Amino acid sequence: MAPSSSSAPSLLLLPAPPLPLDPHSLAAAYRPPLTAVFKRLTAGININGSGSSSGSSSSSSSSSSSNSDCNHSHSGHVLVIAITCPLLTGLSPRRKSLNWKAAQSLLARVYTLAAVICDELDIDTSGELGVHSLDPRIVLVDHERHRTYQRNHFGEYEANCTPVLDLAAFASTVHPWRTVFHPSTEAGYELLSAFLQYSEGKQIFLQNQLVAVEGGIAMSTSNTPPVVQQDFVQGRDVVCLGGTFDHLHPGHKLLLHATALLLRIPEKDAGTQGVLIVGISGDELLRNKKYAEVLQPWGVRAAKVLQFLSTIFNSASSSNTGSSPPTSTYSPDELHATFRDGTVLVRCVNIHDPFGPTISEEAVDAIVVSGETRSGGEAINDKRVERGWKPLDVFEIDVLDSHEAGEDGGGPQINGFASKISSTAIRQRIVQGRGLDPVAVPSQ
Repeated sequence: MAPSSSSAPSLLLLPAPPLPLDPHSLAAAYRPPLTAVFKRLTAGININGSGSSSGSSSSSSSSSSSNSDCNHSHSGHVLVIAITCPLLTGLSPRRKSLNWKAAQSLLARVYTLAAVICDELDIDTSGELGVHSLDPRIVLVDHERHRTYQRNHFGEYEANCTPVLDLAAFASTVHPWRTVFHPSTEAGYELLSAFLQYSEGKQIFLQNQLVAVEGGIAMSTSNTPPVVQQDFVQGRDVVCLGGTFDHLHPGHKLLLHATALLLRIPEKDAGTQGVLIVGISGDELLRNKKYAEVLQPWGVRAAKVLQFLSTIFNSASSSNTGSSPPTSTYSPDELHATFRDGTVLVRCVNIHDPFGPTISEEAVDAIVVSGETRSGGEAINDKRVERGWKPLDVFEIDVLDSHEAGEDGGGPQINGFASKISSTAIRQRIVQGRGLDPVAVPSQ
């Protein structure tokens, strides 16, 4: 159906990135369309709230913008950036495996590029300005040009056993997209045509909902390193990660998404679930954080995590981005949500120490860490071995680095980039916006 809700997200369809994946070629291909869409969605709005009648927060109501491309949720204008490229191998939907290393690297570089562009354009991505914020969320779609797809015996395009759907399954999932953007290139128009073909019968789009924006330049070469079978990872039944997840930023999104990519999703009627455990630091662990007065309570942080993951798991609930998907309180310390027709269970767990469920539940298969939390993963495995349990498979995500989107990527580098997108920096800006003018956060 055509979008009817003002809270519906917009969609940007991006053709496959150039190969090999280097900062210069990625920026040449993706910087123009990302910049064009960011500007369009936030026209007349900047990080200082220009155009806003008040400094509204994510928890307060805000007046609607007149911009027809904007979706009006309290967490900001949600833009789903669908990057289409071949990431899976396997002959059947139930036997797919994912090139995890390549996938998380692509996510890291595009989230970095998006963050740099938002910084250049003075666009708030924290959600603090409500409808005057931008919330970019990347989804990966398995596709390559000229590939065709067949319906199963139920007449449907079948979802596979990974969180990465193919183009047909992605397009045929009903979302009331407000606007569908695409680059004005040959590959961009081909991708839009295929998307509309596979969404036929499920969704109807008006012509003014389909918007072409400036396209980039794809510069693939024949020097791409060969992909080997060892690069592909079989999904795990139970995967986990941990963090504060205060005021979700690109680093959080990368960590959450990369962990979700490791999950094996069972068939709808299998009677089992893939389980993603998100350990979220309890409020008492954060009392000594800088600018603790604007820390989000645990319940808010858990709800924001589930909102984001609803997009990653292609849930129709992500069409209403101002609210969380249906949840259940399993205990005072857990908030649950299910996705993909109940085949995925996400457990947000209130953790009160650095270990959480990883040392109290044996049936966990893998953990995803960052460079900063690598030692924590090692400590967890030491504890598990002491208990006679199998150590977790440890996967590490890339570092978000503005140098990759800076001078070599067609834009300026950002000094102190890592600290600038941190939760601490976001809280500092919130406090400053309330007139308290704290001491600047030192670069890290």
